[in-house]
Amino acid sequence: MVVIYSAVLLGGLGFAFGLFLSYVSEKFKVEEDPTVQLILEALPGINCGACGYPGCEGYAKAIAKGDKYDKCLPGKKNGVEERIKEILANKNANSVHSH
Repeated sequence: MVVIYSAVLLGGLGFAFGLFLSYVSEKFKVEEDPTVQLILEALPGINCGACGYPGCEGYAKAIAKGDKYDKCLPGKKNGVEERIKEILANKNANSVHSH
């Protein structure tokens, strides 16, 4: 009988904690700018730090906030600057149409 009570108690606790975690994940959800992900996909992804930021994700966030997009040295020859310029132009065009 102790085994049954233990199993029911453990199952109930697991269910309660699962509900709690589900609620908390929705309540404290962080909205991220989709432009950051697009810029990150355009960058080479080698996290060299040549741009002055701690990796490509830091640089992508800085570009989305308005920093210059010509600091990626490894990506210059691969056309990263042009792709980022395109992404930012699309973002600006979308923000003009949405207001």
